[in-house]
Amino acid sequence: MVEESKDQASIEKAGVVKGRYHVLGGAISPLEGVGPDDLRVQELLDRVGRNGVQEVILATNPNLEGNATAMYVAGLLKPLGVRVTRLASGLPVGGDLEYADEVTLGQALEGRREM
Repeated sequence: MVEESKDQASIEKAGVVKGRYHVLGGAISPLEGVGPDDLRVQELLDRVGRNGVQEVILATNPNLEGNATAMYVAGLLKPLGVRVTRLASGLPVGGDLEYADEVTLGQALEGRREM
């Protein structure tokens, strides 16, 4: 799931995951009048159901709307027996710890992995 085609191109350039994409067309944002019914969530559920999808990687922005959208979609996908993951967030490659805020550092620590 990718919010914009520019994001899809960036993910493809990374060359780490080979798969198909589903563009929701935005994020849940009650303040802007965007609810789940305004997104292409049902189409995603239909594709997952008929195509034997094993994993869905949620690639939403790491902000309030992106988090809400990811949690909503994950809640719908998990009962289907699909592995649901989300892109990690935290410190960018080449970033400097000195300039990272507490939230970014916290997310980087939560998403750490064994070396």
